[in-house]
Amino acid sequence: MEKTLTSKAHAKLVRMLIDKREAAGITQTELASKLGEYQSFVARLESGQRRIDVVEFIELVRVLNFDAAGFIEELMQDGC
Repeated sequence: MEKTLTSKAHAKLVRMLIDKREAAGITQTELASKLGEYQSFVARLESGQRRIDVVEFIELVRVLNFDAAGFIEELMQDGC
């Protein structure tokens, strides 16, 4: 099994989360504040330096207000 931080699926997950944040019109700093984290936490997520666990994903879904099932379905397309 490929290391997740360097996988195609992780890169796609990160890109899709960035797209969701940008579509919501929220900056990294604003997202961090809503998550109760520092901006550097969001920067590490978005640069692919940090894994996103399930609990964090659920909180991102809540804060950015998107459909988790549809997101996962899109993520799984193209063999990811």
